Amino acid sequence: MPVLGPRRLRSVAAALALAVTVPVTAATASPDSPAALREVMLVGNNWDGTADVIASTGDFARIGRIDVVPDREQRMAEINADPIRWIYFQAIRNGVGEGHDQFVDDMYSTPDGASVVVSRPSFADVVSVDLATGRINWRFPVSGYRSDHMAVSPDGTRVAVSASTSGKVHVLDIRTGEQLGSFGTGDKPHENIFTRDGKYIWNMSIGDVNTALDAPWLDWTKGDRRITVVDATTYRQVKVIDMRERLDAAGLGGHSDAVRPAVFSPDESKLYFQVSFFNGFFEYDVAGDRITRTKSLPKNPATSEDRTTWVNDSRHHGLSMSPDGAKLCVAGTMDDYATVVDRATLSEGPLVTAAKPYWATVSGDGTHCVISESGADRVTAIDFATGEKSVSVPVGDHPQRVRLGHVPAGWAGPSAG
Repeated sequence: MPVLGPRRLRSVAAALALAVTVPVTAATASPDSPAALREVMLVGNNWDGTADVIASTGDFARIGRIDVVPDREQRMAEINADPIRWIYFQAIRNGVGEGHDQFVDDMYSTPDGASVVVSRPSFADVVSVDLATGRINWRFPVSGYRSDHMAVSPDGTRVAVSASTSGKVHVLDIRTGEQLGSFGTGDKPHENIFTRDGKYIWNMSIGDVNTALDAPWLDWTKGDRRITVVDATTYRQVKVIDMRERLDAAGLGGHSDAVRPAVFSPDESKLYFQVSFFNGFFEYDVAGDRITRTKSLPKNPATSEDRTTWVNDSRHHGLSMSPDGAKLCVAGTMDDYATVVDRATLSEGPLVTAAKPYWATVSGDGTHCVISESGADRVTAIDFATGEKSVSVPVGDHPQRVRLGHVPAGWAGPSAG
């Protein structure tokens, strides 16, 4: 056996130490790595000013709760000192808020799972809330007097938020809150969707949905409603789609052209969307630029036919699709049910009783549709395969948007103080 000198012995020892320590280091996830994160669902409790964090699969049990208005006193002092802001604040409360303040509309987690970014309609802003401390990292006041739906880019780095009273969408760096760009829309921008490749943003403007001018012959009073498609890098307009023209061409002139929740097919060749006042949805061929199919869903006999009693012109509000594109899940808001629809045949499954369901999304494993029951303060999971209800979980006051996100593994809520 050869004799090793001191230098050679040190080299061998270093190599042995590296061989021993590398596997241990690789198996220990850093705080920012995906292995250190837990996939969850974020439920925005609009009237509470909280967001519940629940499991994204299985029993959907509640994990923790986030206060998304820790700065409430400061914001209210600013509003009370500004007569114009106070008027808009009251208008939101007594209009779209149904007598309540709207403290959380939409939310997404940051890529590292350290924070949740929230749009707060009554405060006309977007904030980032630190999940460890519950404190605000940054705040972005939107143009105008109300913030609304958001969308996050496929890589999780940018968030687009509708500023509903200014006809504008802001695109922010999700980590810093810095505005990266903005673009103009029609009246009352609402839903935003990034395409799968992140190249485009589709915005749907819905017009004035909280007036009492709801008769079909007064539809023209609702304002400029359209889909605006922009380049997600330059934020320049690529296309405007006027659904009034497409509806008329398909012989559907009696329907509103206010596009509400919408979802693309997996290959993005089809767009499925709901409109104001309609108990159903439409299929739109993107390349052909035309409406190809209409699906009417059952009406609840107990639902009033007085359109002015329907919340913000919504009859049905909430739409999602199974990952394989085979099933659609529809929230029949004013008809108090949700149902799974076969995409090929457009036949609906069981009508699952639900109290004013206001949103529909997909569970982390893709097996369930998860709806928010704003009238019962709970979320309910419906099996895509059977169309039957699996479980309901209590949440806060008036849940609306439900989004997939991530929190640190072991997180159970912000620390006190």
